[in-house]
Amino acid sequence: MQKGIIGKKIGMTQIFDENAKVVPVTIIEAGPCVVVQKKTVENDGYQAVQLGFGDATAKSTNKPLQGHFKKADVAYKKFLREFRLSDIDAYNVGDVVKADAFASGDVIDVVGTSKGKGTAGVVKRWNHGRLKETHGTGPVHRHAGSNGAASNPSRVMKGKKLPGHLGSERVTVQNLTVVKVDAENNLIAIKGAVPGPKGGIVCITDAVKKA
Repeated sequence: MQKGIIGKKIGMTQIFDENAKVVPVTIIEAGPCVVVQKKTVENDGYQAVQLGFGDATAKSTNKPLQGHFKKADVAYKKFLREFRLSDIDAYNVGDVVKADAFASGDVIDVVGTSKGKGTAGVVKRWNHGRLKETHGTGPVHRHAGSNGAASNPSRVMKGKKLPGHLGSERVTVQNLTVVKVDAENNLIAIKGAVPGPKGGIVCITDAVKKA
């Protein structure tokens, strides 16, 4: 059965495996999540399960969402995410999905929002090299350089790497491995790095392309 869960990134640490080797892990507070809605091909054109994570108050929940939660007869939730699963028969509205849905050794994909870095130059954004700091190349040594010929084609070509907004975008990291699951505290230890800052919301699903 395909699985999915919403979690919050706690941070990174390291643990030792059975061979006493250090494994860098990211700790995720995964769930508990409640099934708020089931979407079917007949009603919605596709099938998915909508999960809610994090308790919210009535004051912080707008009227349309309040009606949505009351229809499902579940408590108000701060975050809602959809998971398009091939088999949703095992899920019912009101069911609770916890961290123990996953087990050690599972191969997963993690979706998060990367850290926002504002407007960045080409050196930071695209890993460009710098100009020489001698022989008249100053005063700017980190600019983008030539944008193309003047007379022909008389424009900047599409795809030219220029300064601009960096980060704060949806990022999917595939084929990560679950190292340990603490079902009592709803924690999942995932080998490697996960996108986003501490406290960022992530979605964990079964790997689409297993390595």
